[in-house]
Amino acid sequence: MPRILVFDVNETLLDLNALEPHFQRVFGDKSMLREWFNQVIQFAEALTLAEDYRNFGEVARAALEMTAQAQRIRLTAEDTQQIIGGIRTLPAHPEVPKALDRLKNAGFRMVTLTNSPLAVVEAQMKNSNLQQYFERNFSVEPVRKYKPAPEPYRMVATELGVAVNRLRMIAAHAWDVGGAMHAGCAAAFIARPGKAVFPLFPKVDVTGNDLAQVAELIVSAEMPSPR
Repeated sequence: MPRILVFDVNETLLDLNALEPHFQRVFGDKSMLREWFNQVIQFAEALTLAEDYRNFGEVARAALEMTAQAQRIRLTAEDTQQIIGGIRTLPAHPEVPKALDRLKNAGFRMVTLTNSPLAVVEAQMKNSNLQQYFERNFSVEPVRKYKPAPEPYRMVATELGVAVNRLRMIAAHAWDVGGAMHAGCAAAFIARPGKAVFPLFPKVDVTGNDLAQVAELIVSAEMPSPR
């Protein structure tokens, strides 16, 4: 049986660049989006290492306030709401629906696993019209540890009633695929612009520039043609 495909959401399926106009308006530099999101991930992971947990939305808001303070920018409540609230309405990357169609038609079971609260990912899937492809959405909330800690990946395996090595994590983040592999999953990396694998993690057997490429490689890897 092919592995169950577990998808990260932000940047992997959904285009975070849709928030760039807000960062251009508030910071005068759209590239500050990356500075902020990197801080969100860094401090989510720092909370896990410190054996603490806060809602991902709270982490995102705090990181935005910290980024603004470092840049000597005064944030308004409206600025914060447009950026944080905008995460719920991110569009899918252009190739994603057709690639998910390819995987679904090939017979794969697919779920999502995100650091975001369950209510947020469900809103994202609804607003991006992607929910039809996934049998279930998972959040790190129940284990109160952020990816790439092993607990979220193992939770998904437990909930689906399979061994963790029957999962394949698909993400555009090297830390996510690395964490998944260390937890016992297979993985696939989407090398979107500005993304690269981390050389000290185990080597990923599936890598492509977008989900369309990755989907074809997954089909070949998981469902080889009979000889």
